[in-house]
Order: sequence, then structure tokens, then C-alpha cells
Amino acid sequence: MNKAELIEAIAASADLPKTTAARALDAITESITNALKNGDSVSLVGFGTFAVKERAAREGRNPQTGATLQIAAAKLPGFKPGKGLKDAVN
Repeated sequence: MNKAELIEAIAASADLPKTTAARALDAITESITNALKNGDSVSLVGFGTFAVKERAAREGRNPQTGATLQIAAAKLPGFKPGKGLKDAVN
């Protein structure tokens, strides 16, 4: 499912025009992004939790030359599914 199909599904499920559903989806993604930028986590009970994960610096290898290189530490967005989502998928 891509973004356009998700907007159509939201519009049909909530009986909203597609433009309103698109604005709602954009507002949700922007709010989650801003919370993660600020280092906060977003918990949606029954669905899951979005949080920032820290990845430590490490040493990697160039597969062509075999030379070692340093990979910098990074912050990555992560998602941990909740029980309701796990049960729905299984």
C-alpha cells in the first residue's frame, strides 16, 4: 500500500473527502517526525511505539578493496509494534 492508497482507505473508513484525509495523514506524519526530532517517543496504544534509537560508531570494510573505514554514530527512527498490531498480523 502506498500513500495514495492509504489516503483512499482513510477517506473511505472515516467517511471523509480525500483532501481532508490527506491533510490528516500529513499532520500525523509531521507530528511524529517532530516528536522524534526532539528526542521524544510516540506511543499509540495497541498499535506501537515510535522512538529514536542510538547506533554506536563502528568499523566497517569496503567490500571491493577490503580497506577498513570508520562509520559514524547515528540516531535512527525505530518502531516497536504493540500487542494489538502483532495479534492482528498473526
